[in-house]
Amino acid sequence: MNSLNVQDLPAFVAEAAAEDPGQPTLLLDVREDWEVALAPLAVPGARTLHMPMNQVPARLAELAGLQPIVCFCHHGMRSAQVVAFLQRQGHEHVYNLAGGTEAWSTQVDAGVARY
Repeated sequence: MNSLNVQDLPAFVAEAAAEDPGQPTLLLDVREDWEVALAPLAVPGARTLHMPMNQVPARLAELAGLQPIVCFCHHGMRSAQVVAFLQRQGHEHVYNLAGGTEAWSTQVDAGVARY
């Protein structure tokens, strides 16, 4: 499975934008509504889409043609499962944000709430 360390995400987004400015990196937030409200995460240059993990199969059409996709959750476990699912559905450029928002908060942006 493809995985990105949290410190690498901004550079990854910038490189992807340079390669294809018409197709921004999609940050797929697979957390529950309450988690997103408590600790939103955004990266300049990337589009963020909130799609709780249990909704991904039913909303798969919304992801058609969108790549690269970086999935994230609180610690990276749910998002790893979503990455594996998306790969089985034919998505080639899909990545897991290792450590999730917890790692982001402790290693990149302390302004993102920890929970």
